[in-house]
Amino acid sequence: MRYIRPLSMENAVELIAGSDGTAAILAGGSDLLVRMKGGFIEPDLIVDIKAIDGLADVSEGSEGFRIGAAVPCAALGENAVLKAAWPGVVEAARLIGSKQVQGRCTIVGNLCNASPAADSVPALVAAGAKASVVGPKGRRVVAVETVPTGPGKTSLAKGEIIEAILLDKRPANSGDAYLRFIPRTEMDIAVVSAGVNLTLDGQGVVTAARVALGAAAPTVLLVKEAADVLIGSKLDEATLEKLAAACSAACRPIDDKRGTIEFRRKVAGVLARRAATTAYARAGGK
Repeated sequence: MRYIRPLSMENAVELIAGSDGTAAILAGGSDLLVRMKGGFIEPDLIVDIKAIDGLADVSEGSEGFRIGAAVPCAALGENAVLKAAWPGVVEAARLIGSKQVQGRCTIVGNLCNASPAADSVPALVAAGAKASVVGPKGRRVVAVETVPTGPGKTSLAKGEIIEAILLDKRPANSGDAYLRFIPRTEMDIAVVSAGVNLTLDGQGVVTAARVALGAAAPTVLLVKEAADVLIGSKLDEATLEKLAAACSAACRPIDDKRGTIEFRRKVAGVLARRAATTAYARAGGK
């Protein structure tokens, strides 16, 4: 096994693309190291990207936020500006693992691990987040929801690395929220989850919406039917009932010891309803 710590994205891409065996990216390592210790993976090459300039930074520009691939989730909760702009995204990131894990885990790692139950991904999808991808053919920007293609699988080509997550500048009167159901009070994997992002006009009417569900299908679901229900409403009771029904109908969950299909469908609607209510209040709705 080789371990290399490059100082540029170009070098990191070259190493991954040129590897003949199994190559792995090390940013936080909270997934990679556990899988290695459990014998699930034994990379021939580990490329540690933490020393690459900018990858451990959260920056705000005229177009929004850039979250580097090596930024630990704990740092997101400590960034007051990011937390105020995208509270739902930060909430989701801060639910990953324990306090110790928070100091290492990253939202890019959570995305690339491609678990249907990943906490940060539904919130990022609801937020309309994008991933900045660097590869042998240069840079490209893709919607976060296009990265996971199935459990443990992504759309990234050989040699491609996600260098950052991009969040747009917030429109006025906007809010987001993320909720999950777990059997325990903390440090567990979502049985089902929901992220909602809303924008209102000056009268409290929803003008834009995105609704995403986690652990409800092989990949995170962006539920357009649920968003369409919200647009044009003031989140009255009838709208919330329709939202819950649309989310339940969109689910394609599995049936296992952690939850039945029927249970997951029901709870998906309940969580979406609650997350929408919180997002609406954060957007200034009454």
